[in-house]
Amino acid sequence: MKNGIILIICTTLLLSCGGQKKKNQESENSSTTQSTTSTNVDTHNAQNSLDYMGYYHGVLPTASGEGMDVCITLNDSIYTKKMVYIGKSEEPIISTGPYSWNNEGNTITLHNEEKPNQYFVGENTLTHLDMDGNKIEGELADKYILKKE
Repeated sequence: MKNGIILIICTTLLLSCGGQKKKNQESENSSTTQSTTSTNVDTHNAQNSLDYMGYYHGVLPTASGEGMDVCITLNDSIYTKKMVYIGKSEEPIISTGPYSWNNEGNTITLHNEEKPNQYFVGENTLTHLDMDGNKIEGELADKYILKKE
């Protein structure tokens, strides 16, 4: 009878210890999954995912005239911008300086330029933004896109 009681006690102890170990493992696995999920935030943006450096060209609409022929070259942290007012002057206006990225990594600001001086960076495109840094909407919206050449 003593052997039976000892066997029951030993079995009970083994089962209770094994059950606790399984609960601890499940808890650890759950914590690991949660921390992995929270660190898998998508940090890809134009700044770190696109081959944005290069030469962009387009003709932007103007209030009067035939438009403005714009060329922008982006290097590591320096831009060069060349503008020619079509039908008004053949003399290009050339500016150069640093540019910086916004916190989201999708828009650049050309320093040493009057507003509007921001461009949304897309796949092989720079989209000229309005005075407040918003995309221009309406029937002329696609005319504000410079294409990479």
